[in-house]
Amino acid sequence: MKTTKMMMKTSTNNFSVYLVVVAAGSSTRMGGIKKEYLPLENGTVLSRAVRSFLESYPIKKLAISIPQNGQKDAEKALFADKEISSLLKNTELIFVAGGKTRQESVFNALNALCTEISDNTTIVLVHDGARPFVTKKIILDSIEAAKEFGASVPALQPVDTQKETDGSGFIKRHLERKNLAAVQTPQCFKFGPLLEAHKKAAVDGAVYTDDTEIWDKYCGKVKITEGDSANKKITYPCDIQNEKFIKSNCRQVNKMIRTGLGYDLHRLTEGRKLMLGGIEIPFEKGELGHSDGDVLLHAITDSLLGACGMGDIGSFFPPEEPQWKDADSKMLLKTVWDKITQKGWALENLDCVIALEKPKFLPYREIVIQSIAQILNVNCSQVFVKAKTGEKLGKIGRGEAVEVWATCLLSKN
Repeated sequence: MKTTKMMMKTSTNNFSVYLVVVAAGSSTRMGGIKKEYLPLENGTVLSRAVRSFLESYPIKKLAISIPQNGQKDAEKALFADKEISSLLKNTELIFVAGGKTRQESVFNALNALCTEISDNTTIVLVHDGARPFVTKKIILDSIEAAKEFGASVPALQPVDTQKETDGSGFIKRHLERKNLAAVQTPQCFKFGPLLEAHKKAAVDGAVYTDDTEIWDKYCGKVKITEGDSANKKITYPCDIQNEKFIKSNCRQVNKMIRTGLGYDLHRLTEGRKLMLGGIEIPFEKGELGHSDGDVLLHAITDSLLGACGMGDIGSFFPPEEPQWKDADSKMLLKTVWDKITQKGWALENLDCVIALEKPKFLPYREIVIQSIAQILNVNCSQVFVKAKTGEKLGKIGRGEAVEVWATCLLSKN
């Protein structure tokens, strides 16, 4: 009996995100040339596809399905891009032998990822390894829709009028184009229900061409998000040439790059918390300020606003207004960053210097970097924070103040 279909809505907080990249096919339409391993930009088709996700959202685990006994070639293709290693710093990487079909390959990858899954707070994205030009917008839209509805897929309305045939070369039915969707990847799901659905699909005797079909049969409806015509799957030899020299190169030429510099200084005083990057650092003194005084987040906020020419932190949150009294600087930065990203800007990297005599910052650096990356919804490899003392000189050296310089690089296509 078919499962009753229903729209799944849940809280969107506290989700982990896993990624499955399917690259186990034989590439028969490419003449046997492994399309995922073809050179592209600074790496390969595979590395370009993986990089898109690592730069868009913190990925906890990555499983890549590959041909049997093909891990050496897969590693060579993935790490052809020399920056992949640093982007994978906080991601567990697993290579999984694929099956005879895409369905089997995805099922194998899901099983390899399921060791820690015990609830519905994990999202898994399933993406074609031969689809290298997926955008950050597609990735984030897919994740948010899956958090809310349980499953999502990016899609476009077909350009050509579609017909159903009878299998012998004659039109059987005239379809309404407005009700059709050409789906892409990543297909995005709640992990637990998808794994259970795959277990049932593996023994029900049916053949499924993608994961939305399995979800539809055993779990419920799939939410459609907006796709992108550039998010094409490399299938034929001409595709890689067209995408590489037209889409990719044009993107590099037209990309706008902006730098921003932020600075802030706060007096240290007893009776206040020392907040740096949204983390409370144990110390006898803290920053004196109208908000919570997080000097690091204030400098970061100004650097981001300066890069895109949208003002400064004081114009967004005037200190004379009582509503910002003791405000959480994480919320202030998140509010500003949402407005910046809505304008199409993305963070390439952020570098910060803290001038602080005491306490020692090094023990807290990693957790501070993680906090900032989480606020900005970027990978930890895009953020760095270092600290210097005042060498007992001046207001810093006397332990009277803390100051921060922050510089950022933003890009916009």
